[in-house]
Amino acid sequence: MPVVEGRGLRQTETIAAATEEGRVPKGRVAPLLRALRAHQWVKNLLVFVPLLLAHEVFDAELLLRCTAGFAAWSLCASGGYLFNDLLDAEADRRHPYKRGRPVAAGALGRGAAAWAALALVAAGLAPALAWLPARFGLMLALYLALTVAYTALLKRLAVVDVLVLAGLYTLRVLAGGYAGGVEVSPWLLAFSMFFFLSLAFVKRYTELRAAPSEAGAARRGYTAGDTELLKGCGTAAGYLSVLVLAALVDVERE
Repeated sequence: MPVVEGRGLRQTETIAAATEEGRVPKGRVAPLLRALRAHQWVKNLLVFVPLLLAHEVFDAELLLRCTAGFAAWSLCASGGYLFNDLLDAEADRRHPYKRGRPVAAGALGRGAAAWAALALVAAGLAPALAWLPARFGLMLALYLALTVAYTALLKRLAVVDVLVLAGLYTLRVLAGGYAGGVEVSPWLLAFSMFFFLSLAFVKRYTELRAAPSEAGAARRGYTAGDTELLKGCGTAAGYLSVLVLAALVDVERE
């Protein structure tokens, strides 16, 4: 396995070097498909949560609308991933794992990635604005704006970054309620925010522990001494999500 991993890293370095010299052909379909990160679309299944909790999941019309919302959100999310890869290409090349991303490795040209990002966002916004409630389109536009702000600046601000991440997940739940015409309980939104906030703190804690240097941690706005703070905040947010969930269950029973 180490031999295979070493060979993969050498291939990535070769591609990156060749790209700088202009010897790698652009516009390959396979690297573009990998850059879409379709496996991340599972996050967007959160748009179905309000419909499921309202016991309306078997309503064909509402299910179709939520499915359209899921597709629109997924296309825009992939556009956001490409935009993130474009901005972070240099940093990704120095990362032990992210260096294999198509843009960072040079397998996908920057021009092709930019055009693909714009096309995906347009393809996602079109059905959202044409077929779904205006409030869903507003949530999707807010998601895109926050994604761009997060990539460009907010991910480098300590604590602000995890709040934004949690908010991006919670937006999916709220947008799902708008898409399906289902009222989203404030208790559900509170649970979602605390639960995803806990996961975001855990994510940062894990990244900070794995950071190869103090400089690597600083790029995220943290120092090596912040690990205990992140762990404590993540634990507290997790406990709060459980308390809110208990209240949510009690409200649903009534």
